[in-house]
Amino acid sequence: MPIDGTPADDNTDEAELQDMIPREEADQSGPHEPLLAPTGASPDYEADDEIPASELRYSGGWFIWILTFSAGLSGLLFGYDTGVISSTLVTIGFDLSNRPLTTLDESLITSCTSLFALIASPFTGVLADKCGRRRVILVADVLFAVGALIQASTSQVWGMIVGRSIVGLAVGSASAVTPLYISEVAPSHIRGRLVTILSLLITGGQVVAYVIGWLFSRTTGGWRWIVGLGAAPAFLQFAVLMILPETPRWLVQAGFDNQAVVVLTRIYQDCPGCDRVVRRVMRDIKGEIAEEALELGPSKVPGTQPQWLYDASQRARDLFHNGGNRRALTIAMMLQGLQQLCGFNSLMYFSGIIFTALSFSSPTLTSLTVAVTNFLFTLVAFGLIDRIGRRRILLYSIPVMVVALAFCALSFSSLDVSWDPQPPSRHRDAPDKQGAFYPLMILLCLTIYTAAYAFGLGNVPWQQSELFPLNVRSLGSGLATATNWGSNFLVGLTFLPMMKWMSPTWTFAVYALVCAIGWVAVRAIYPEMSGMGLEDVKGLLADGWGVEESLRRRADAQQE
Repeated sequence: MPIDGTPADDNTDEAELQDMIPREEADQSGPHEPLLAPTGASPDYEADDEIPASELRYSGGWFIWILTFSAGLSGLLFGYDTGVISSTLVTIGFDLSNRPLTTLDESLITSCTSLFALIASPFTGVLADKCGRRRVILVADVLFAVGALIQASTSQVWGMIVGRSIVGLAVGSASAVTPLYISEVAPSHIRGRLVTILSLLITGGQVVAYVIGWLFSRTTGGWRWIVGLGAAPAFLQFAVLMILPETPRWLVQAGFDNQAVVVLTRIYQDCPGCDRVVRRVMRDIKGEIAEEALELGPSKVPGTQPQWLYDASQRARDLFHNGGNRRALTIAMMLQGLQQLCGFNSLMYFSGIIFTALSFSSPTLTSLTVAVTNFLFTLVAFGLIDRIGRRRILLYSIPVMVVALAFCALSFSSLDVSWDPQPPSRHRDAPDKQGAFYPLMILLCLTIYTAAYAFGLGNVPWQQSELFPLNVRSLGSGLATATNWGSNFLVGLTFLPMMKWMSPTWTFAVYALVCAIGWVAVRAIYPEMSGMGLEDVKGLLADGWGVEESLRRRADAQQE
């Protein structure tokens, strides 16, 4: 039976699905008992729901890890494209349009990626529902490769902007759909860690970008290799994903129930009582789809508009008109906006320029310190996110960011640096005038800030898919991701002008203020999602923000 999500005549056959049940269970339940419980299941189904905790806390076999890392290559791609611009900007020299880059050139080249990611994200949500999550990632791979090759071959500033814009379309698509894909294939008790792998690969891509940038920094035309090598992971992911399946939740929603069972069986194949777990997950998915069908009402009148367009408009209406969905969208957009407005990606984009202005002899190599810190503390988050919980990680890490940014602002107030774009050699004599203490203090503060960011805000917002019910999950994730890239665009476009006109001190003070406001918002409205099934969140946000209820559930689960 095919498992790649290709449409087929695959209507649910209850007798075939019933064969999955161990024979002794089938004898007890009767030959005609349906596999999937209807809404308001009878007591006969409640006994089957009592799956041992060891099965529900299944930590995943080889297949789920292959799925996660294969999809997560998208993170490596847009992590690379985020980090690569820092070394590129300081090594282009006169290679584009036969002149040095201006502040406007640097801002446009950097921010156009975020702008087109913003444009792509919400449309990606609709396409992910119509065509499937996997196909959207494949299209993103093609865009990644095309954008990288255009950047490597251009000789004009506008060509670089075009290439970066195409990469932006890929980044927006992949960043919206990849965490959605991973969330929908992951067992609930390791979902946080599996989605964190995406962040781990993003930060890993940034480290690779800085290493390659450093290696080619003294090579004539080396920046072309720096941007062009971004096509390689895209070709690799395209090849791998061609043989991997769609998510079981999308398959059920599209009517391919048997294929969904096959995928779930492979995901849980090493789990004790695999058949019972698969039956439970299938029943939860079916039950959620049935409830959502009742809420959405009847199908469209034939001949009025395409069914997929009608479904998309219905999902949009449900997303904005349903109170629980609105709260989920508010939380997701708040976290994604905070992730960017705290200013972190200004460090990723412009660290080469910052460390050049601070007179470090090798700005790209110094930037690598920040990138490696980002990677290492994302790895720490990978190990702890499901144990500590999403909410607590944010409440612990954001205050550290505030303090680090405040000290960074104070250190900048004692320096006199120029923010006009200049080659590194123009600043080499600065240490003799201003000393090395404050530049090193700034590097230390930015490293601490990066560590706290990687531990919390760098990871938790990408858990956004778990906030939404199935029918609005891709659309809600797309809009939240659009918030991320819209905020990213704003930061990328304004950072250098703010540093030049407001001063570095006030720029970093503004970012510290944003973090402080964000901490208050997280404490007020973000519930603890760790360990909850995707189908359980809907009830949590139905009548309020669910903060107290989520903390009670978390405490009860830890006691058990």
